[in-house]
Amino acid sequence: MVQPGTPSVLITVSGPDRPGVTSVLMGVLAQAGVELLDVEQVVIRGRLTLGVLVAAVSDVEDLTDRVDEAMAAAGLIAEGFAVHVEAGNNTVAQPPSTHAVVVLGNPVTARAFRSLASALAAQGANIDSIRGVADYPVTGLELMVSAPTDTPFADSALREALVGVAAEHEVDVAVERAGLARRAKRLIVFDVDSTLIQGEVIEMLAAKAGREAEVAAVTEAAMRGEIDFEESLHRRVQALAGLDAGVIDEVADSLELTPGARTTIRTLRRLGYHCGVVSGGFRQVIDSLASELGLEFVRANTLEVVDGRLTGRVVGEIIDRPGKARALRAFANEVGVPMEQTIAVGDGANDIDMLGAAGLGIAFNAKPALRDVADTALSHPFLDAVLFILGVTRDEIEAADAVDGTLRRVPLD
Repeated sequence: MVQPGTPSVLITVSGPDRPGVTSVLMGVLAQAGVELLDVEQVVIRGRLTLGVLVAAVSDVEDLTDRVDEAMAAAGLIAEGFAVHVEAGNNTVAQPPSTHAVVVLGNPVTARAFRSLASALAAQGANIDSIRGVADYPVTGLELMVSAPTDTPFADSALREALVGVAAEHEVDVAVERAGLARRAKRLIVFDVDSTLIQGEVIEMLAAKAGREAEVAAVTEAAMRGEIDFEESLHRRVQALAGLDAGVIDEVADSLELTPGARTTIRTLRRLGYHCGVVSGGFRQVIDSLASELGLEFVRANTLEVVDGRLTGRVVGEIIDRPGKARALRAFANEVGVPMEQTIAVGDGANDIDMLGAAGLGIAFNAKPALRDVADTALSHPFLDAVLFILGVTRDEIEAADAVDGTLRRVPLD
């Protein structure tokens, strides 16, 4: 292990990316018999920057000449490559980043990024690295950051500092602790209405009874937290009394997934996640969709049907705000996943307890009551943004889709 203060040499090579550059440089270093301390490479729009830190050599000028000669012989200098060699002392090893900050926007402007960087600096946070995680359907950048963690409120202070940037520049900013805790997530549950699917199922059913506006008003009040969810559920379901049960299948057949939903579920399942839904909606409508998506867990309310007609009542356990949190815990217990390794995604006030119980709570196009308590909030209408928050890149998603024959990009309006 190299000790702090040990003399070292940093070699930086930059130019148009092409095969063989790393091989040429490493060939020279192999002949010189040097010890590698660190290697980092990045390619942006076809431009390569390769940095190699090696233990100090007796003759830096000779090493520089060898590198230049090898690069010239390989034709790299003629192609515009530049080489810089700098001797110095190896500093104390950089500790792991404390947080991952993901910025999503359509677009992410330089002005927004400047404000973000300024806000991080004001919190005493240093940006250790930056990489692109998405170019579709939004632009996504992931910043690995080292921030103070010496107070109980350090994480919330960092999040609050970036909330203002997000609001001012119309971008989403997610903050998570970096390291194993971020990569250890293994279970995710989604709310259904206005999260996994577009629209509210109970309003679709109410439309069949000609009472959609009345039910929608109650739904909105419940999602804002103005009416107790159980009370609102009973009031809305009463409006369905007398409907032919056949409308359930009609509504189930008409459901439209949120853009990116299939990609999200497919990718999470590839990664070994346990995936489920916890909904204040209805099992009879959701079950077929859950089966189609390959979800392991479904918890929702059950409409009572007597003699082929809806009675205007629900039967069994009510999946309300506390019921959603109980369902998440039950799912986690069922598959043996600790709660800190769970994720919950929702949009309304009845999701507050569920998101609070999860290791990571994500508010998706949510009402203010939920945004205020969630770990992070997404405002763009693409569910695959959840993947970017978890550190999964668009390139990784599409590489896997290409293998499966499912790769496609839908043109955005």
